[in-house]
Amino acid sequence: MIAPDEPFLRPVPKRWIPREMTTAPALDPNEPCGPVEPHYALLVNPFYPKDANASFGKHVLTPSLALTSFAATTPEHWRVEYWDENLLDGRPPFRPMPQVVGITVHLTFARRAYELADWYRARGAKVIFGGLHVLSCPDECAPHADALALGDGVQLWPRILRDVEANRLQPRYVATYENDYCEDPPPRRSILPRRSFLTTTSLIATRGCHNRCGFCYLATDGLRMPYRMRHPQQVVDEFKADNQPYAVFIDNNLGSRRDYLHSLCAALRPLNKIWSAAVTIDVTDDPSLIRNMALAGCTGVFIGFESLSDDNLADSHKKTPKTSDYARRVRMLHDYGIQVNGSFVLGFDHDRKDSFARTAEWIEENRLECATFHILTPYPATPLFRQMEEQGRILHHDWTLYDTGHAVFQPRHMTPQELEQGYAWIYQRLFSHASIWRRRPADWQAIPLYLAMSYLYKRSNRFWHLLIKHDWVNPAWKPLVEMTRWRHVHYRRQLAQRETAVGAPGQIVSAGV
Repeated sequence: MIAPDEPFLRPVPKRWIPREMTTAPALDPNEPCGPVEPHYALLVNPFYPKDANASFGKHVLTPSLALTSFAATTPEHWRVEYWDENLLDGRPPFRPMPQVVGITVHLTFARRAYELADWYRARGAKVIFGGLHVLSCPDECAPHADALALGDGVQLWPRILRDVEANRLQPRYVATYENDYCEDPPPRRSILPRRSFLTTTSLIATRGCHNRCGFCYLATDGLRMPYRMRHPQQVVDEFKADNQPYAVFIDNNLGSRRDYLHSLCAALRPLNKIWSAAVTIDVTDDPSLIRNMALAGCTGVFIGFESLSDDNLADSHKKTPKTSDYARRVRMLHDYGIQVNGSFVLGFDHDRKDSFARTAEWIEENRLECATFHILTPYPATPLFRQMEEQGRILHHDWTLYDTGHAVFQPRHMTPQELEQGYAWIYQRLFSHASIWRRRPADWQAIPLYLAMSYLYKRSNRFWHLLIKHDWVNPAWKPLVEMTRWRHVHYRRQLAQRETAVGAPGQIVSAGV
């Protein structure tokens, strides 16, 4: 039993973090203008500061699909290059100067995106902005870019490049997300540095979610994203083509349409590969679907529990089973050998200071293999932001702190400082030796791999920046992934021979790892 006041009995010690994980590479203001190379497009994911409480490893699990999807629609006579500043290889290239620089802009690294854009524009490059922050705050973004891509950039990117060639670039391009998703080309993964990620096989089979939670970015004004599905064979072909043993589905909710997920599992099953995905806990309404997921190679799910308070979930307009039934549903996933990475939001209006201890205790009691925490953050242009703005509870508009690791609003039942202390405490509690051991799998044969995974992911921040900087991320993970795949293939053979699964060996790679 964890005492309700334990998170506040003493100051939570600050975690060590190397400077290169908090500070973006410098841009030399005196760098002279060089020649601009025609038909050269540079795609940039800007640097963002890392949270010392969470694992640094989560930033290099798998690449975002946005830039590789744009690359897939780039005309053949254009040279395209990918640069992720978070891989710690320094600032983006500039010799020769690209004709076009495409930058994805999200809330927390908008300032860095503006710095990069201003620097490249001053030296003759055309800068294109895309991303969610462009949609929610277009007027803020516009002064820093030659053009904004509002909406589905996959549709807009070829048009933008044609207009660049014809010297008729428009300030804004708009597209909806209502096209036939099957028509999108597969991402161009050949531009990715394969040693820099746990896996380069980030897949997306569906777009959208049946929930519209008030705090979620999917509730942003102007963002209408109907639920769209790709043909399962397209997904299988991408998985096979990238030649990786493990894939991460980055769908908002792979389980929104259970009939579709059944079909996808049937298509994935013959591959003998492993994968993880984000789903909502109501996927367990259909036990046969959980079994089919396990048979198809699912070793872990990322579930947004968000809160253990039904009142909080009702206020957020999240459609979910009662929290009292969460434990039974987690056991069902565990019974089929599927690990659970639970995501929890801290600071809802019904949260009090004892919510941190109760949440940590529930996670340990139910042996969630991994947990991710976020301070409630009112993103611009969402219902939550409007509500808190009207109530006068927004503390500031410094977007760099809207990273779910800082309290940017006035909580109802605690101070912002107490919310941040509770957040730091729960991460340190769940990343402790004792907590990792309490949540070990019931199957003793799975414990060595579980511990190896947990210690690499949760307790190796002193080494992660070196693994990232020297391109050792994939080699470090690869043995664990291969052992997990081997165990899972063996387990699936056993499961296929039983009409009803009554237990399953614990697996190793979870959705958040």
